[in-house]
Amino acid sequence: MSLFWRIFGLNALVLGAATALLLWAPVTVSVPVLLTEAVILVGGLAVMLVANAALLRVGLAPLERLTREMTTVDLLRPGQRLPVPGSGGVAELIRTFNDMLDRLEAERATSSARALSAQESERRRVAQELHDEVGQSMTAVLLGLKRAADRAPEPLRAELQQAQEITRSSLDEVRRLARRLRPGVLEDLGLVSALTSLSDDFATHTGLTVRRRLDADLPALDRQTELVLYRVAQEGLTNAARHAEATRVDLALRRVPEGVALSVEDDGRGVGVAREGAGIRGMRERALLSGAALDITRGRDGGTRVTLTVPSAGRPA
Repeated sequence: MSLFWRIFGLNALVLGAATALLLWAPVTVSVPVLLTEAVILVGGLAVMLVANAALLRVGLAPLERLTREMTTVDLLRPGQRLPVPGSGGVAELIRTFNDMLDRLEAERATSSARALSAQESERRRVAQELHDEVGQSMTAVLLGLKRAADRAPEPLRAELQQAQEITRSSLDEVRRLARRLRPGVLEDLGLVSALTSLSDDFATHTGLTVRRRLDADLPALDRQTELVLYRVAQEGLTNAARHAEATRVDLALRRVPEGVALSVEDDGRGVGVAREGAGIRGMRERALLSGAALDITRGRDGGTRVTLTVPSAGRPA
């Protein structure tokens, strides 16, 4: 039954019941209206309105659920679907809405894959230029300063050596940025070694304590999934240093029945004061790309816990 006929039928039922009561009930209306007659008429009107409202509430409840779902749906949290209540116009509308979400999620996953692939390509290009162009130029400057310092008199030699140290520190920073943009350790030595190097570098430059628990007997993962795990760990550590006001971060990579689970947990301010910014949205994009499940919850010590669970090779996403 279509929505029109459902609403029409509900109203016809209420009005028919009211007409039947007027026809067969021993009630008359005097002129002027008596108090008891007015009470009976107003009471009947109230009962009719309440019954009509209740019946319309039941009939339009699926549309209200659909409206709430439309306002809260997020393509970065796939799988949100409404149950289809039988058949008819409302059921067809909800079924069409669910099909639309299927298409939008598929298109979002495809576009995210293209965007992240382009982003990684641009990162590799920038890292290569930093290493080859800027790094080599700064190395040449460093060697020139060393030769000049060796031939310079004592007052000038100290200044040149200070310039050497500044240049050497800048060169180290450029190399560190290049490693962050293009994790060569991940390509050469694998995920566990890359996460170990990442956590050591993070602890050195932020002063935070990083505790690691990285399982070595991981199931087979493709290169794309390993890169997703690495980038989510990188973003989780960065958020802990920038926003959480943490003193300690726990980084864990372990084997689970679903595949592989990565967790980054800090002892900072917690999720109650953190807003979902570009970093978390980026992690959700990467999780969507690899068919993984991303959970951001409260940690054991009141901080934030980011957990990414990815299926291993051969398991359905």
